[in-house]
Amino acid sequence: MATIVDARRPDALDKSLPVAADGATVAEFLARRPRLSAFSTPLLVLTSSVIDANVSRMARWCAARGVDLAPHGKTTMAPAIWQRQLRAGAWGITVATPSQLRVAVASGVRRIQLANALVDPVGLTRVSAALDADAGLQVLSWVDSVDAVEAMSTVLAGVRPRRPLTVLVELGAPSGRTGARDLPTAQAVAAAVAASPALVLGGVSGYEGALAHDASPGALDAVRGYLGDLAALHRALVGAGAYAGTSEVVVTAGGSAYFDDVADVLGPLADPAGAAGVPTRVLLRPGAYVIHDDGFYRGISPFSRDHGEPLRSAMHAWARVVSRPEPALALLDAGKRDVPFDEGLPEPQLVADQLGGPVTPLSGAEITAVNDQHCFLRIDPASTLRVGQVVRLGLSHPCTAFDKWQWIPVIADDADTDPVVVDLLRTYF
Repeated sequence: MATIVDARRPDALDKSLPVAADGATVAEFLARRPRLSAFSTPLLVLTSSVIDANVSRMARWCAARGVDLAPHGKTTMAPAIWQRQLRAGAWGITVATPSQLRVAVASGVRRIQLANALVDPVGLTRVSAALDADAGLQVLSWVDSVDAVEAMSTVLAGVRPRRPLTVLVELGAPSGRTGARDLPTAQAVAAAVAASPALVLGGVSGYEGALAHDASPGALDAVRGYLGDLAALHRALVGAGAYAGTSEVVVTAGGSAYFDDVADVLGPLADPAGAAGVPTRVLLRPGAYVIHDDGFYRGISPFSRDHGEPLRSAMHAWARVVSRPEPALALLDAGKRDVPFDEGLPEPQLVADQLGGPVTPLSGAEITAVNDQHCFLRIDPASTLRVGQVVRLGLSHPCTAFDKWQWIPVIADDADTDPVVVDLLRTYF
């Protein structure tokens, strides 16, 4: 079945693409075996072998702990990467907005979790129509208040869907993000769902990453305490018979920073056989692992902290030296429109005379600021770095790297000199 992934073609106006890509299908362009040197700077580049290694690492880790994976697709918004994750055993894909959900449906994903409240009438109507049109499509949404239940029920009463929408009660915490702030409120939300003919209760959900931003003992205690409350909510709903008529219950949490704690605390709730009365699946939702980074996630990922065999960054940017106005300063042609900066500035790593050329380490250099279109690179005044050379940058935070690019070249191995581009990845932000 053809999907949106097959239909889009690159254009000469797309950032950094070579003229040879203009108007060709992706397959036609790749058949010409383009080299990285054919692209312009600035440029975001992905390494296929690293993506595969990261996907395999996470799949093995989840399987060993008896939990399932619904990776967050918002990290890449790249259906081709989602398909790699699904082929490696992911249960489905998580998204954050109705528009992202539409991309997932259009690209053939059959199990989708919307990690948000679906109260937008247009989005809710479209989801309901998609469910009615495809009996094999499964969509889970979240809800955290009686008001949200009423808003959804009102819209769906006008739509009159053939299938009810499955929702998970979201538990939050004081000073956190969304989510009912305590167990009694969450239980009241569950009761409201049970009373709605348009909704069915499918489990509980939450996001521990809103409560911490590092791996200090205090942060980890906060995360584990919250996860304990989420487990208690699930057990209370089981005890109250709230899941009556539900074929499978989902308990879900787990961003990219604390998924090990989620597996430890919530993993024991997994009960695929339904021995405790209802089959229960524990879903983790990390998204950054597939690309990883050379910044925030490199430092906080459980695979870096505790579990060995760390992930590698599958993304790097290349930027060209366009000015060296002072002995200790060079300006690069990548800026806020091209590289992420919200979780740390880019990290200079390598230098080459030309894109795809032989590289040497770039030591003693630091990005100190980024403008819209420039990086400020502080260097040793004695450095031989010159205008026209290119610098490879390690990046922090894949979510805000990918959203700056519609087309991203993929190479097989980052150790190759002037590698052949083996794929051209389309994003849908």
